Amino acid sequence: MRESLAKKIAWISVISNIILTLGKLFIGWYGHSDAVFADGIHSAADVFASVIVLMVIKLANKPADKEHPYGHGKAEVIVSGIVGILLFLVSIYVVYEGISGLFHEVETPSFLAMWVAIISYVTKVILYRSSLKVAKEHNSKAIEAIAFDHKADIVASIAAAIGVLLSIIGERFDILFLHYGDKAASIFVAYLIFKISKEMLMEAFDILLERNIDAKTLQEYMNVVNEFREVKRIDRIRAREHGHYVLVDLRISIDHFKTIKEGHDLAKLIKGRMMEKYDNIEEVLIHLNPYFSE
Repeated sequence: MRESLAKKIAWISVISNIILTLGKLFIGWYGHSDAVFADGIHSAADVFASVIVLMVIKLANKPADKEHPYGHGKAEVIVSGIVGILLFLVSIYVVYEGISGLFHEVETPSFLAMWVAIISYVTKVILYRSSLKVAKEHNSKAIEAIAFDHKADIVASIAAAIGVLLSIIGERFDILFLHYGDKAASIFVAYLIFKISKEMLMEAFDILLERNIDAKTLQEYMNVVNEFREVKRIDRIRAREHGHYVLVDLRISIDHFKTIKEGHDLAKLIKGRMMEKYDNIEEVLIHLNPYFSE
């Protein structure tokens, strides 16, 4: 279910981005709009990102095996990092083109370029909201990466539309600085792309370096463990994201006179309770320590 849904989202993203890419690149070039053309380059990067996601979804959802005992979830994180690097390179290219364009005579973009940007904006709002909803429901980093791509396009498209409009106004009313509205918008689009790429890369690095999950979630896990009166003390708890699921390591102290079977049964109950309450927990490894009352 999760894999098929992720593929569906990725295919929708691929098809819509191909259409938007061709439209924005052609109209951006034909309509003399650097901002719309830059937005088209970003959409082309989205196509590449979506194709990569399609290639890796099946791998990420494979169960753990002998060679990969912790599963294959990090494949999605690697994809997210690749997309982030790609978007970073795109932002550098776009800002270079935008800045260099400020030092040359500009051509006023057409109204058609503005309408293409508006159509892209509306389309991306719909795709972003639907993709993000699915990503949260299924805790998928791959689908989340697609959603972030759509998010970058949302603001980029409306910025491109505004930039085109300002250039047209500048030409109609002979306001010199507004002539460069389209160029300025392309630089702003580059900044937005860079910001999204930074967020994606930081998250990918955190997961790959196995940073502990946030303190609030850890406290929620501890609250579940403390529901069991047999647990005298939580000695240590840590958890790490492994793509779309979480691995938990737990050390607890129980009365020293408990038998191995009693400790085993308790650990099994704690693990079951945690995995029942949090469906994104894939594994809970529990180490038992003896507890001696003062």
